[in-house]
Amino acid sequence: MKQYQLFMAFFRVGMLGYGGGPASIPLVHKEVVEKYKWIDGDEFGDILAIGNALPGPIATKMAGYIGYRVGGYLGMVNAIVASIVPTIILMIVILTSLSSLREQTWVQGMTKAVVPVVGVMMAVLTWDFFAKSKQGLGWAKSSILLLVSVVIIGFLGLHPAFIIGALLLFALTRPSKKKQEGEQS
Repeated sequence: MKQYQLFMAFFRVGMLGYGGGPASIPLVHKEVVEKYKWIDGDEFGDILAIGNALPGPIATKMAGYIGYRVGGYLGMVNAIVASIVPTIILMIVILTSLSSLREQTWVQGMTKAVVPVVGVMMAVLTWDFFAKSKQGLGWAKSSILLLVSVVIIGFLGLHPAFIIGALLLFALTRPSKKKQEGEQS
């Protein structure tokens, strides 16, 4: 039963994730955190951060990791296949159909209408992550980190993987509070 749920969760993501990784991330979150509760929101954020630091499509990396966590190696293969098969089928069907109809106004309108919807989905997910970061880091540190990230990514053009990698390295090399408290006792 769990393998079926895993397949259906990532199949839905593959079918509805129009626009690639950014569009599929909120859908994956909805399936694995909210619907099936296989992982919690904090762990989802960790998986997303690590997945963004690695090369390749984010939806496939997340499907592989979450599939492995839920159902072992079979779950990993199951989730990856479920996430890529819809894309393959839809690319063949839609691209052959739309290539002959691409000059039609309704096709151009459909393509343009998806962009704001994906933007809203990403904004909601971003706000959720920001709200969770305020709980762990506090309002000031979260805001500063947000602003610094916007400047570095948006204005300086640095790839987000460098920021994620630097933050992961900082978190791994920083002494923990428990260790510091133990030394003071």
